Amino acid sequence: MKIFFKLRKYLNSKSNPVSDLEKKINYIFEDKRYLKQAFTHKSLDSSPRGNYERLEFLGDSVLDIIISRELMREFPLGDEGLLTQKRAALVQKPFLASIGYLLDLMKHLKIEKSVDLSVQKIAEKQSANLLEALIGSIYLDGGIEPCRNLILKTIWAHRNEAWKSTNYKGKLIEYCHSKEIDSPVFNVKSITGPEHQRTFEIVVKIGSKTFPSGIGTNKKTAEQIAAQQALEKLGAEY
Repeated sequence: MKIFFKLRKYLNSKSNPVSDLEKKINYIFEDKRYLKQAFTHKSLDSSPRGNYERLEFLGDSVLDIIISRELMREFPLGDEGLLTQKRAALVQKPFLASIGYLLDLMKHLKIEKSVDLSVQKIAEKQSANLLEALIGSIYLDGGIEPCRNLILKTIWAHRNEAWKSTNYKGKLIEYCHSKEIDSPVFNVKSITGPEHQRTFEIVVKIGSKTFPSGIGTNKKTAEQIAAQQALEKLGAEY
């Protein structure tokens, strides 16, 4: 059966030339329409099946599943708090954008000239979106395994860079300063468990508003998780 699928893919590639991008990601699309949709911005095609937004939505979910599974293998004794923090660092937009740049995805983007890609935040967002849309398109075309192969060779291969560079607590403080609002206050809500296996619950307050708790096996991890959740609730780009 595998030989049949390989032969079919080979024959399809002979009648449908392989693009530079397909060579770079080591995946040949059976249905090139998915690939076209993955790189079409809504400024050119506003129909749901004409631009990449649906594929981006799907790719985001596929990415979460694959990264979560790899993290459970990497940290067999890691608790939910640790796994959540590690995953958040790998799926944050700036990091995904950096992977998109490594793959040179932006040169394949079809977008109206009125969209100013010289603005760093706009370009980063597009690069990250394209990576997620590409993952979604591969999933629809070939299933979970080629998605996993791509993610392992790109995002997962650079995981240590993401983990070293992410400081959610610092980013939250910077965000509050930039918006001229009260600085975040981190309070220990509870410490549970035996002395050798403590669980810390940290709550962030900004002014009168309280955000969801962060839970981890040490205070620093719990603070980072709490800060990351506060940034998400505030709609901050990080």
